[in-house]
Amino acid sequence: MSRKMLAGLTLGAAAMMLAMGVATAQDAAPPKNDYSNKANWLCWPGRDDACAIDNTATIVRADGSTQKETWKADPAAKVDCFYVYPTVSNDPGVISDMTANAEEKRVVEQQLARFGSKCRVFAPLYRQFTLTALRQMMSGGAPPANRGAMPQTGYNDVVDAWNWYMANENKGRGVVLIGHSQGSGVLTQLIKEHVDGKPAQKQLVSALLLGTTLPVEKGRDTGTFTSIPLCKSATQTGCVIAYAAFRDTVPPPPTSLFGRPREPGSTMGAACVNPANLSGGKGELKAYLAAGRTMISGEGPPVWAKGKTLDTPFVAVPGLLTGECVNKDGFHYLSVHINADPADPRADDIAGDVPGADGKVNAGWGLHLIDVNLAMGNLVDIVESQSKAWLAKNKG
Repeated sequence: MSRKMLAGLTLGAAAMMLAMGVATAQDAAPPKNDYSNKANWLCWPGRDDACAIDNTATIVRADGSTQKETWKADPAAKVDCFYVYPTVSNDPGVISDMTANAEEKRVVEQQLARFGSKCRVFAPLYRQFTLTALRQMMSGGAPPANRGAMPQTGYNDVVDAWNWYMANENKGRGVVLIGHSQGSGVLTQLIKEHVDGKPAQKQLVSALLLGTTLPVEKGRDTGTFTSIPLCKSATQTGCVIAYAAFRDTVPPPPTSLFGRPREPGSTMGAACVNPANLSGGKGELKAYLAAGRTMISGEGPPVWAKGKTLDTPFVAVPGLLTGECVNKDGFHYLSVHINADPADPRADDIAGDVPGADGKVNAGWGLHLIDVNLAMGNLVDIVESQSKAWLAKNKG
């Protein structure tokens, strides 16, 4: 199996393996992290860190015309965002250390920093299930030496960071919880145990649980969470957005682990909330994609506009992508359509598929690598409108 394939698979597989109870040697529980020490945070409001980046984008229209779109963080944002990143660590062992390497910094550049225009961003480092361990296990080898107790080490870290944040930094502010893949799995457990039906639920603006399978009762908006429903509008608060993205031309195959509950015999279905149309139906996905090589796979980009070279880190392609939640063959997922027009000078495809060992697309993983990027503009807009609604309800 290629390094590229393994890199792509890691974003989701760690959470799945933890959920399925991967057996590893059990060491004594590692000491707790001190989250009063800002060195244990990947992103912190107002600091020159991984989230203090250039989010300038080039807008590429269908006619090939381009325009630069500037961006800036809002240091006076009145709500917070608390983010848990996906599986990216190249550290040795099963559990990562607490040092932010290039891979951790790269993922917040792609998935979190843009939210800084609407909220103060907090992203704790945590001792996650590593890419190194996943590579070995998916290649048929034994897992590497353990760095700490499994499978709760990373979850416990995030709980400790959350509790410290709530006790010391929240101060009654609204908060948006954001995660992708392993991060979404960790946040799902945190919400279930520490937010759903608890005092902290009052502070919940919304939860964005992306690139994951969130079980809900069929035909209902709750399931895993008993009092936190799926979002139906951009002014609804205390709700959750969850989805896993697939091309409409490459739907999830029977072996896919996304789009349906993984528990055998489950009577529930998978949540799918279309961030491009919260009330249901189709909508335009306002993607912010990497203008250069993709975040994880290293796959090169298309030529975004014939005869033009982009010099911004991100690109926006209005009108190119449409999303719709689809129920098909037992799966519920965000189906992404590319409105390609070979006659116009703009690109007719995007990068972001997980490649298989045979060089073909690994259909079971869909567009997992860019779940967040595909709808970044929509999600940022939703955070803005939901934050305003939450603040209006909590004026006192």
